Amino acid sequence: MADKLKLTIATLILLGAVGAFYYFGDQSVLLRVVILLVALGIATAVAARTAPGAEAIGFGRGALIEVRKVVWPSGKETTQTTLIVLAMVVLMGLILWLFDTFLVWAVKLMTGQGG
Repeated sequence: MADKLKLTIATLILLGAVGAFYYFGDQSVLLRVVILLVALGIATAVAARTAPGAEAIGFGRGALIEVRKVVWPSGKETTQTTLIVLAMVVLMGLILWLFDTFLVWAVKLMTGQGG
């Protein structure tokens, strides 16, 4: 029950901040964005104190740990892979174009439109 109340409060903070952003449209955009970001930080802090918020933070930390484990390809590997993909796209395009040309010829021949 406490988690639902905290999430409701966080949602109301966000909705209030968005409403205030548009309500005070005649004020400085910088001021409105700063207030919106502060409200977002407060709402996030309130939501982080709930069980779903703690799970989301744990998931984010786990994702960052996994990203650090990734072995990124070198520039040379990236270039080679890109060239292979481009060559295959061109090759498949040619094969499909030839197949389409054959089918057009065959349909014209069967319908008597070919000369």
